[in-house]
Amino acid sequence: MNIEVVGKADHLKLIEIWEASVRATHGFLAEDYLQELKPLILKQYFDAVDLRCAKNSNGEIQGFCGVHDGNIEMLFISPGVRGKGIGAMLAAHALKEQGATKVDVNEQNEQALGFYQHIGFKVTGRSPVDGQGKAYPLLHMAL
Repeated sequence: MNIEVVGKADHLKLIEIWEASVRATHGFLAEDYLQELKPLILKQYFDAVDLRCAKNSNGEIQGFCGVHDGNIEMLFISPGVRGKGIGAMLAAHALKEQGATKVDVNEQNEQALGFYQHIGFKVTGRSPVDGQGKAYPLLHMAL
């Protein structure tokens, strides 16, 4: 598995992975909200972060991570390869190479909360709404 910088040409593949991953792990999100987020992520959010992806030996993207201002803003793994260490590898890269020390996690996403706690993050605060102002509480975490 190689970690590489993401080019704009890869954004459509990333949004596919994002949607599949969100559907597998964010069952609490309303469908209309998911559809509202998708174009924002594709047209704005990908460009606002330092994006890296994990590619297998065939050059296929298996997951990706985006960091901005020391915060892991996005970390999504293709559902078919979850649990194989790709998220941990991307997170380790974000910490070591991209200077990440913080992350916000949806409170309802217990898998993500457990993942980040496992790699050393602690909850430092809570917001009752997400970054879009929707009623999906966020847990703020830091190393």
